[in-house]
This record gives sequence, C-alpha cells and structure tokens, in this order.
Amino acid sequence: MTAQPTTTPAIEMTGAALTAAYASGDLTPVDAAESVLADIAARNGVINAFTDLDPAQVLQDAAASAARWERGEQRGPLDGLPVTVKENFVRAGIPAHAGVAGTAGVVPERDSPVVERLLEQGAVIVGSTTMPDWGMLSSGVSSLSGITRSPWNPEWTVGGSSAGAGAAAAAGFGVVHMGTDIGGSVRLPAAWTGVATLKPSNGRIPLDNPYFGRSAGPLARTVADVALGMHAVARPDERDYTSLPDADIDWLDLDTDVRGRRIAVHLEPGAGMPVDPEVRAAVLRAADTFADAGAEVVELPAFIDDGILRDIDDFWRIRFWRTYLGLSHEAKIAVLPYIAEWVHPGSDMTGRRALEAYETFGELQKRTVAATSSFDAVLAPVAPMAAFPAEWPMPWGFDASEAMSHIAFTLPYNMSGQPASSINCGFTADGRPIGLQISGRRFADLETLQLTAWYEGARPVEARPVFPS
Repeated sequence: MTAQPTTTPAIEMTGAALTAAYASGDLTPVDAAESVLADIAARNGVINAFTDLDPAQVLQDAAASAARWERGEQRGPLDGLPVTVKENFVRAGIPAHAGVAGTAGVVPERDSPVVERLLEQGAVIVGSTTMPDWGMLSSGVSSLSGITRSPWNPEWTVGGSSAGAGAAAAAGFGVVHMGTDIGGSVRLPAAWTGVATLKPSNGRIPLDNPYFGRSAGPLARTVADVALGMHAVARPDERDYTSLPDADIDWLDLDTDVRGRRIAVHLEPGAGMPVDPEVRAAVLRAADTFADAGAEVVELPAFIDDGILRDIDDFWRIRFWRTYLGLSHEAKIAVLPYIAEWVHPGSDMTGRRALEAYETFGELQKRTVAATSSFDAVLAPVAPMAAFPAEWPMPWGFDASEAMSHIAFTLPYNMSGQPASSINCGFTADGRPIGLQISGRRFADLETLQLTAWYEGARPVEARPVFPS
C-alpha cells in the first residue's frame, strides 16, 4: 500500500518532521524540493532572497537523496533537507561577488568548508542568498542584487548582512540557512524576521577566509533546526587556521533547566542608539520568564562607550578603503553609493590612527569577558530598534558618517568570541519582531543554545512567531 502524503506543506515542516516523513514514505526529498521551489517561484519576486538559484540542480540533488533514503543509506539527519548558504560561502564553479556589482566575481574551484560539510551530510542546497556590499550593512540593500525585503512586510528591512538567509528562513525557503557575522550579521536578520540563530564561538564553524571577530552561524525558524545546522558544520577544517579543535558536542541535546542559573540582563550598553521602549519592555518580559522559573536575574552595567564603536568603525573603513581602491574605475562606480561614501574617510587616516583603532579590538575583548564571565548567560536586545524601512541601508537612513551605533549589544561578542543567539521575544505594536540576544561564557556554545531552546519553549504565546506564507 502506498503511504498517504502528509497534509502539511514542506515549507512549514521542521527538519525532524521532514526526515520522519522521508523515513515513513509520506514524503521524499524530491517532494520537499518541489514544494520549496514552487513557493520560491510564487513569493521570491517580492522577497528577493537569492543571488543564485538552479532548480534543475536542486531537483537532481534531491533525487540523489531520495535514492539514498530508499536504499537506507542516508548520510545523517540533514540528508534531503533543503538548505541555503550566504553568497560568501563560495560554491565551486559559481561566481561570488560579496554583494558587489561591477566585478567579475571569484569563480572558486572548491566549495567552502561550510558547503562541503552540508553536502557531505546530504543536504540539498537550494541556492546562494543575498548580502549587501562586502557585508558591511545591516540591511538587505545591495548594488548586486537590489533590495531584499522581509516576508512579514516588504516595506520592512530583513536586516543584514546575512540578508537573504534571514529572509529565506522567515519565508520557509528551506530548513537551515547559513550566514556569517562580524558585528551582528546573523543575529540582526534573525531579530528583525523573528527566526532563531546562533553565532557560535569564533572558530567553531570553519571559514576559508577567516578574519578577526568573524563567525558563521545557522538561521532557522526553530532552535532545533539551528542545532541541526550546527551538527552539520561545526567541525574544524585545515583551511581555517583559527578553527577550534574538534569537540564531542551533542548539538541535538537541547534539554536544560534554568533554576539556579545566574543570568544578567543588559539594557544600557553605554554606547550607540537609545533602546526603543517596546524593545526594552520585551527583553524585560523575557528576563521575568527566566526569573519566574528560578533563575537569579541581575542587571549588567554598561561596559563600553561610543569611542569603541568609532574606533572599530574607523578600522573597518580603512580596511575596506583598501578593497575599494583595488577596483577598476567601472567597478568603483557600481559600488553602492552609501558604501562608497562610507569607505572614503579611510583614504586619509594615518597609520597611527589605524593602529589606535586596531588596539580597540583587544580592549573590547577584554572588557566583554571581564563583564560577563561570572554569569551563565546575558540577556539583551539584539538591536536597540525593530525593523526599519527596507530601502534604508542602515537603521538611521543614509548618513554614512554614523559609526555603527546600532551594534553595541552584538559587537562585543564577536570580539570576545563568545557564543550569542537570537530568539524572538515579542512584537512591536505594528507587528515587527523583536529579538532577544542570549550570550554565554567563552566556548559554552551548547549551553547557550540550550538556554535559547528553553526560552523558546517557555516564552508566552504572544512572543511566538506565526510565520507568513
């Protein structure tokens, strides 16, 4: 007898539900791929989540997975699951532009470590997702791909720089969506689209182009699917000289209790934009949820200042002025005007200024570890505001002189290398998602993910997203 197919659309199913359906014969990986591709065809014209999409290759890979399932030779819990990767996770033979128009793009001969790990697990890569120019905007505005918009409302930003990853996760264009993060670039899209993510410890997920403070992380609609992503890709690779040693971490074990945990709540970073009252209230309600369950919750004082944000912004301007300077005249013209304006002050900063700014990375690392090491976790807003207009490159609009004043909560954990997640904790009065950041001690990635899963289950109904379809 042929099994009756499930009545739940594949785009609404978790990774565990899909693999259970594959095992029972209710669905095949081809069914899931066809469902996702049909939804992309219907909705992505507005959302604009992809830079590369090859439906024929997707169906071919799904058919190969279906054959493995039929033989009982599936490669693991991701076999046949539709996933996406940010454009800067390079894929062999596919030009990579880092979100910048006007360049020929790099055509790699080998997949990046993250892509290799996903393919080894049998995951079906649906496509490469959008990012703004060089990943240096917290929006979905790109000279290469245009504007990526929120599935909740196309008038809202999806965030960045893992813009397409956040959009694809919220839209249901797959189960796991890999992004990168150097100042909040997986947590900001997660916060502004209502999905979950983990920026793990620096070096936990290997990169073939490591950079100080840069990490990679999975975005998904559920913490369990974030864990599936970590299970697949959190292994060292010889190309990443910052890789952490291999660790025996059971990423799928998400059970924990918060009773007796020492938790800080951090609402005043000491720098950057003021926290919106609706965001503040949502984070305080989340802190109350931990306290009501028996955690000891105390306030964490500010430990950074605006000078830190300015120094790091200056260093990044110098760094990307060098990249911009290497472009042809035609390519320079094609760079997003905001980015071209943002990098130009780097042209006349002195070597002394560059070194002064660089030293701030270490200072921020020291301050962050010192301020947070006595806590099991720190609760904070991911960002001081909810989603802003999709056309804006940054939360304040088009003023390129502003110095990264929106990442005072996220940036510290990039520099300290500590794990930090985002999970939805409420909505503004007009329906925009609000992200709660949960950061952990150094290298406590699983514990941080477990606490995020605990809050996901304990949060009130009104804080749980019902994703648009």
